[in-house]
Amino acid sequence: MLLGLLALAFIGLFMTVNLHGNVRYILLHRAQILATLLLVAFAGGVATLLFQTVTHNRILTPSVMGLEALFILLQTATLFFVNVQGLSVLGSGGKFAVETLLLGFSWLLFRWLLGGVGINLHRVLLVGLVCGALFRSLATLMQRLLSPGEFAILQSRLFATFTRASPAVLAAAAVIIVIVAALVWRMRHELDAIALGRHTALNLGIAYQPRVTVVLLLVALLVAASTALVEPLTFFGLLVANLAYSLIGSWRHCYLLPGVVLLGVVMLVGGQLILERLLHMAGTLSVVIEFVGGALFLYLLIKKAAV
Repeated sequence: MLLGLLALAFIGLFMTVNLHGNVRYILLHRAQILATLLLVAFAGGVATLLFQTVTHNRILTPSVMGLEALFILLQTATLFFVNVQGLSVLGSGGKFAVETLLLGFSWLLFRWLLGGVGINLHRVLLVGLVCGALFRSLATLMQRLLSPGEFAILQSRLFATFTRASPAVLAAAAVIIVIVAALVWRMRHELDAIALGRHTALNLGIAYQPRVTVVLLLVALLVAASTALVEPLTFFGLLVANLAYSLIGSWRHCYLLPGVVLLGVVMLVGGQLILERLLHMAGTLSVVIEFVGGALFLYLLIKKAAV
């Protein structure tokens, strides 16, 4: 309840602070940014929570598995093969659909990595690292063959921003996220059993392998929608998921799922509000989140190694 009240307070302040001039235009502009922040808060946080549930590890995230490098490769390949004129013909809606479908196929990688009887953390990290290095190498090769103008366009599309998503893209992302949200909420009790481990879930009557496959597909769809919407956010999900574990203090997903979403809303909307109204856009929200999340990731690695 406290997280919900705090999230509503930040949303109200974001929509009403310094509201003067052309009120209708300002409200529409802020509503578009707010919708982007809310969708990313849900997709990023829930995707990481689900991924950590099936891997039984609070350090792994879908982004660590090389999805960010895959997104960079897709962006580079699109500009390399389609060029700027082709992108203008494709439009923002077509671009979003292509990126979501291609990134959605990453669930096959997850399914292969986690398809064995047990989860080998070292194998998961190693394969993710190798795939990420391969994707980055291919992207770098294509980037060297781009013209200076095309490379500048590519660079502007590789950094996360919450202020330029079009209404059509927002609507498409909202449809995907709402459908996934309904499916995840129906599976919340099964997720509790899956979090207890394979053997425990099987003893409780859960079809473990098919359910894990479905969860990984939902994770891939959420990551694809979020990444295609605002570009990569590597450590955002890790940050809000681990905060949810600490603040909520429960392993049940009926509490963790709303908690991780509300924490994401507080972090994104509150951070954007502070940057816009107090710091006058002196920084970038994605950079701050990635810095804090990266520091948390290093801390968790060091803590796990010490144990």
